[in-house]
Amino acid sequence: MFMSQVAIGLILLLKLTAAGSLSKLLAGIVVGLVCLYVMSFAWSWGPLGWLIPSETFPLETRTYGFAFAVSSNMLCTFIIAQAFLSMMCSMQAYIFFFFAGCILVMGLFVWKLLPETKNVPIDLMVEEVWKKHPFWSRFMD
Repeated sequence: MFMSQVAIGLILLLKLTAAGSLSKLLAGIVVGLVCLYVMSFAWSWGPLGWLIPSETFPLETRTYGFAFAVSSNMLCTFIIAQAFLSMMCSMQAYIFFFFAGCILVMGLFVWKLLPETKNVPIDLMVEEVWKKHPFWSRFMD
């Protein structure tokens, strides 16, 4: 995902003419990179917005936590969809570098702050995972 965003940004930054046109070959490459991005998202980050909340919230708060996660997901999707065209007009090709940076931040967040929950029963999630995590343990009673 990161590489496709950077590649699209570089192609548009270096090859887009002042008239706003690309060669047919480069336009096809950009479309292919957008398709690659969408496929990568669907195979990786896309389902995680549904999977992670269902696995990490304890049974007592799962309903509220999942409702908050879904609502936040839909709100952020709406905000990005509404802001994208304005951002594209003002940032031009740099918007793809902006979203590549967002992908890096998301990856760092998951790497550092999202604990592994493999083989941990849901009823032991708080005791076994969250209370033992170096960062999240300070927020647990």
